[in-house]
Amino acid sequence: MNILIIGGAGYIGSHVTREFLDNGHDCTVYDNLSSGLRENLFPQARFIHADIHDYPLLLETMKGGFNAVIHLAAYKAAGESMLKPEKYSHNNIAGTINILNAASEAGIKNIVFSSSAAVYGNPQYLPIDEKHPTLPENYYGFTKLEIERFLGWYEKLKGINYASLRYFNAAGYDVKGRIKGLKQNPANLIPIIMETARGVRKEMQIFGNDYDTPDGTCIRGYVHVSDLSAGHVLALDYISKNNKSLTVNLGSEEGFSVLEVVDIARKVTGKPVPAKTAERRKGDPSKLYDSSSLALEILGWKARYSDMETILKTSWEAYKK
Repeated sequence: MNILIIGGAGYIGSHVTREFLDNGHDCTVYDNLSSGLRENLFPQARFIHADIHDYPLLLETMKGGFNAVIHLAAYKAAGESMLKPEKYSHNNIAGTINILNAASEAGIKNIVFSSSAAVYGNPQYLPIDEKHPTLPENYYGFTKLEIERFLGWYEKLKGINYASLRYFNAAGYDVKGRIKGLKQNPANLIPIIMETARGVRKEMQIFGNDYDTPDGTCIRGYVHVSDLSAGHVLALDYISKNNKSLTVNLGSEEGFSVLEVVDIARKVTGKPVPAKTAERRKGDPSKLYDSSSLALEILGWKARYSDMETILKTSWEAYKK
């Protein structure tokens, strides 16, 4: 297939691009490099340095004979979204409307969307499956859920098939070491651990130690970014062959506490990783992890690299360089 990957120079986007290339697809990366990196681009993929808000260029690009669009162009910092909702409205919502309108006008019938477990909000039961109520706790999660609703309407009105993939904490790096660009200004636990191990940070913070968990720190599910990338390929194959949309979780179905992740990281890196306890962050649930049985049933997808040791080893290989 000929595939347009919007946001393909970012952390997840570069891994997704690599996976599609590995599976013999023709890829074009469309990215404004606001958070993506040139070092994450591959010579086998065409690159267009452009913004989704440049509608004429977006439409002209989409008229280039593409079979599918992979949409990974959303801002994703939950905390920031609560302080700057206008930024997230403009990029995530208005930007997605541009993508959908351009795809519709260009006659593209398949979209794979990078959604998030943030659409669920605080868990009412665990593990979280796709039937769980969608009650986002932050504006970022709200924008992802609204995009899913737009996708549903464009399916009904314009015949565009979509796959909405709800991620649970993407982590790790390409298992073959081909992705070099590191996350910029990370807000996620594992990149912060890596920066602390490297000495970029003097110490890291653990937010809260009095949660209802065995060691008092939050438990989260993680999924290796290489597993996520494989899920995109399988999802596109499914919606294009079956002319049918789907929404599935992609996660490891296993939870790790913050202290567990830090302890494993110390063993993997051989570094002390200094950490101090800070106050809880507002809105952090004690436990959050998934059921991905639907992805296994429909797509045959199962996490292969999402054990915590592999996640941390592949992260350390990228960071220590």
